[in-house]
Amino acid sequence: MDQLLALRVFARIAETGAFSKAADSMNIPRPTVTKLVQDLERHLGAKLLQRTTRQVSVTPEGAAYYERATRLIAELDDMDESATRARAQPRGRIRVDVGSVLANMILIPALPGFRARHPELHVDLGVSDRPLDLIGEGVDCVIRGGELADTSMVARRIADLDWVTCASPVYLGARGTPRHPLELAASEPGSEDRTRVPGHAIAGYFSSLTGRAFPLEFRKGEEHLLVQGQPVVAVNESTAHLSALLAGAGIGQTFKFAVAPHLAAGHLRTVLDEWTRPRHPLHLVYPSSRHLSAKTRVFADWVAEVFAPFDDR
Repeated sequence: MDQLLALRVFARIAETGAFSKAADSMNIPRPTVTKLVQDLERHLGAKLLQRTTRQVSVTPEGAAYYERATRLIAELDDMDESATRARAQPRGRIRVDVGSVLANMILIPALPGFRARHPELHVDLGVSDRPLDLIGEGVDCVIRGGELADTSMVARRIADLDWVTCASPVYLGARGTPRHPLELAASEPGSEDRTRVPGHAIAGYFSSLTGRAFPLEFRKGEEHLLVQGQPVVAVNESTAHLSALLAGAGIGQTFKFAVAPHLAAGHLRTVLDEWTRPRHPLHLVYPSSRHLSAKTRVFADWVAEVFAPFDDR
């Protein structure tokens, strides 16, 4: 039995909750994964994993073993990297996930520079705005915005992004330009004027997790407004949201860097300029339980360089 490989396989199963996910993320045949765990349990004389038809859970003995195994794996990885860092470039593949507009407008155009700097390191780039299970899907790190609620993750802040409220000239010509954020609010059920039709349409963005549209947010001095408008079109992907604004679907809020070329070309116009929205913090995120490998470290340093010109702090 290759005990080190068995340790790594067991740790990945404990993290992902499935033999199949561990096998796929480690690129090991599934029967091999099963045999390695069986051999490890036989060697220890202890049951590490409890299998049912629907899930895999860690036994109390397995939980204690996992804690020590992950520390040992991290130490071994540190030893290997210390011995090779001075003479070798990071190599292999790194799996990264990033939101659509960030990928298309910032990260992908800069990737040739990263490849020139690290020719032995290949990037698998997942492009999506959906919430992601890093460990379960075998992702090394993600670039995500907003405040982070998951304390099991390590986050490196790489930028703060400004927002703008904008719409197309065609839309504004047809519906007019709002002078106050409350003009964007939808009629409330039970209000005195039940026949009032909202004066403006919202090109909205909805959560992939909850299916609910995010409100527009406005600040001016001490005033802070959350406006739940009437989203006539709502999407859950950032590039599609920009397309909806350009098509004249309504008024919306998006990142300043993303609309800058369209504002300069006259394809979009900002509105309610005296009102701002709090900046959007952007982080590079990776699991705290996973050793920060050399490839993730060099990618993180490079990402910080790439996003620095877009930092509006």
